[in-house]
Amino acid sequence: MPELPEVEVTRRSFAPSIAGARILSAHLGKPLRWPLGLAPQALVGRRVLAVRRRGKYLLVDLSEGLLLLHLGMSGSLRFAPAEGLPAAGPHDHFDLVTTQGVLRLHDPRRFGAVVYAPQGEEDPVARKLLGKLGMEPLEESFAPAAFYQGLQASRTPIKLLLLGGKLVVGVGNIYASEVLFTAGISPLAPANSIGPRRARRLYEAIRSVLAAAVEQGGTTLKDFSNAYGMPGHFQLQAQVYDREGLPCTRCAAPLRRVLQGQRSTFYCSYCQKL
Repeated sequence: MPELPEVEVTRRSFAPSIAGARILSAHLGKPLRWPLGLAPQALVGRRVLAVRRRGKYLLVDLSEGLLLLHLGMSGSLRFAPAEGLPAAGPHDHFDLVTTQGVLRLHDPRRFGAVVYAPQGEEDPVARKLLGKLGMEPLEESFAPAAFYQGLQASRTPIKLLLLGGKLVVGVGNIYASEVLFTAGISPLAPANSIGPRRARRLYEAIRSVLAAAVEQGGTTLKDFSNAYGMPGHFQLQAQVYDREGLPCTRCAAPLRRVLQGQRSTFYCSYCQKL
């Protein structure tokens, strides 16, 4: 599943190229998770002002309204000149044709979404999707004190709290394992058992690991690539994820795997303390 680094890498890859473009047409394929919310042809003539990100949503600011895009479990975006793209295939579900290129959503499992919010982020549709998201870990608004208070308010195992996205967004399954290893904290530790010093280490690990993942172009395990088809490389520097039984890079003990919330968690039981 594309997580925050992959979505941010995708945004950065096409946002400058599409900014200022005028929409020439829009086409929908098979239904996605939610309806678009208006007839696709109603978008014609509007301009793309900018592309932002909130959590795992891409926010395409238009001269009138806002498009919210979510990549779901297996989605990806491509941006290319119209003549550079093949005809839409069975897994291509949205084409936004502009004066500066075509933005195409490819999503084999169709868990992604493209939703129109006529009143922007204040629209009820947008507020329903974005209103409960936690702090953005790569922005200055991600405050250590607020993060610590959030930890103290929950008894949930820290790995599951990070995955939930209500305290801080974007620490998906791969990155949660890597962050907790970097901070030396067991994924099984109750969130409220993490004191101020360890909370600060965790806060710094979240920022550093996610920033490194963005710098490396995200993680490509199967088929993720940015809007120009380039894969990510963060998986090459993973310390614990998908390394069950291999030696820990710090202490050489075999790494372990447990299931938490039906997701695999990888960790070192010696280096990561409860």
